[in-house]
Amino acid sequence: MRWSKTYIPTLRQNQSDAELVSHQLLLRGGFIRKLASGIYLYLPLMQRVIDKFSNIVREEMNRAGALEITMSVLCPAEVWQQSGRYDTMGKEQIRLKDRHDHDMVLCGTHEESVTSLVAGELKSYRQMPLNLYQIQVKFRDEIRPRFGLMRGREFIMKDAYTFDATEESFAISYQKMVDAYFAAFSRAGIEVQKVESDTGAMGGKAAHEFMLLVDTNAGEETILTTENGSYAANLEKAVFVDKAEIENESELKELETVDTPGAATILEVKKFFDVKSTRLAKTILYMADGKPVVALVRGDRDVNEVKLSNAVGAVELEMAKEEEILKYTGGPVGYSGPIGLKDVQIIVDPLVTKLTNFIVGANVDGKHIINVNCGRDFNPTKVMDITLARKGDKSADGSKLIAKSGIELGNTFQLGTKYSEALGAKFLNEAGEEMPCIMGSYGIGITRTPQAVIEKYHDDKGIIWPKNIAPYLVCLIPINLEKEAQAETAEAIYKALNDEGIDVLYDDRKERAGVKFNDADLIGLPIRITIGDKSLQDGNVELKARSEKDMELVKVENIVEAVKKMANRLN
Repeated sequence: MRWSKTYIPTLRQNQSDAELVSHQLLLRGGFIRKLASGIYLYLPLMQRVIDKFSNIVREEMNRAGALEITMSVLCPAEVWQQSGRYDTMGKEQIRLKDRHDHDMVLCGTHEESVTSLVAGELKSYRQMPLNLYQIQVKFRDEIRPRFGLMRGREFIMKDAYTFDATEESFAISYQKMVDAYFAAFSRAGIEVQKVESDTGAMGGKAAHEFMLLVDTNAGEETILTTENGSYAANLEKAVFVDKAEIENESELKELETVDTPGAATILEVKKFFDVKSTRLAKTILYMADGKPVVALVRGDRDVNEVKLSNAVGAVELEMAKEEEILKYTGGPVGYSGPIGLKDVQIIVDPLVTKLTNFIVGANVDGKHIINVNCGRDFNPTKVMDITLARKGDKSADGSKLIAKSGIELGNTFQLGTKYSEALGAKFLNEAGEEMPCIMGSYGIGITRTPQAVIEKYHDDKGIIWPKNIAPYLVCLIPINLEKEAQAETAEAIYKALNDEGIDVLYDDRKERAGVKFNDADLIGLPIRITIGDKSLQDGNVELKARSEKDMELVKVENIVEAVKKMANRLN
């Protein structure tokens, strides 16, 4: 492609509404343009990146036995109501009515659609396993769209769905998808780590995320992992073995209310009583779908709000406001406790149940209660793990957990029979019994992955694309096209590369050399060929990898082989 015949509107300055370096570089490099909040247009360079990554994913899906289909973005609300997710997806799901006043949704994922498709079609275990996938536009009405393509409202995703007759068959199908993911990301020049994750609104038995580890502030998730890699989970899902030394008393003492003026925080209460934080219990009030719920964790720990949300089955969970705390506990912020609460769910972490004679707020300004014991002085609604793990904790095998920052590129969900039972996707097994299909769901962010790659691979000059998803492999730059020898050499090299099927962007603009070099570094094509008078006098051109500092001189007649050789060693 000749630069003059395509559309690459590069910018010199960073844009004020772009926080991440990857977002800045996509805008400055002329890859995307913003149409509305969280909605972007993909320009020619970006479209080529999307197409290349999509084709890699498509090839690996096909190799794993998946079959490509396309499902409608618009879906009747009825099937979402059948699955139960119409009410649990929350405001992220875009809802509308058609001209006939029928309720419709714009799909952010297609479990309902694909399950409705196979319901009544899959009648026998002999028709399974079945794996259907698509590469499709999705819509999610993010409350705070930000970071460009990393958290947009409209995006492109590969989503696949497996249907199996037995758990043994499903385990094979699931592993095939995991293997396909590693293969696809590896071909795209990306090293990912598989971590345990929360199932969220998708539901099901278990889930994993495929994370790109980054050192920039783009890391949207914290991953807790052991140094030897024996365990890895995102912060929402991570579990740990508590190694804290607890000074419990064997004798249960009588409750006592104590004046604690000015002691509203854990540190202040700890200092007032001259005890360790492990002798205290934090009582935090949340509003779960508009209803009050109290979370109790040990004083030295924090609440994992995802675990708490799952414990109460909440779609929306937020910390209570001051006036709500006063209304439901009777006391101000900093003095909440579980004793005497009415019409409030009390979710207690198991670490709290192991304490004796601990300290909580008295639900009265300036007062705390000591010698509190769970089960004697208050009864939990549920006892569940709601504590947030953190770096330094121990995993089940005793290894120390370390924290890393990551960007989610893909996910896999073990759905079980959640959707097949709700939507009637059933079959007859070998014994002639009617059974629900066992399902899995698998997603890859087609548009978010390239931006995440830029967070990993860039320098102060611009993007450094991995070769297999770069919009073009080669940037061909004649320094001065008005010089006949340079122009003729450029045309000859351009033709030779194209004849060999090598993607090349020929910068045929009548611009200064500095402009061409700056733009080449900005858009980040893996290989640059520079044609100048000095090297051309000896029949040479300059060959340089974007990711490397050194340049090499190559004879014009050897340039095609030199490009192939360089490409083979690049990421």
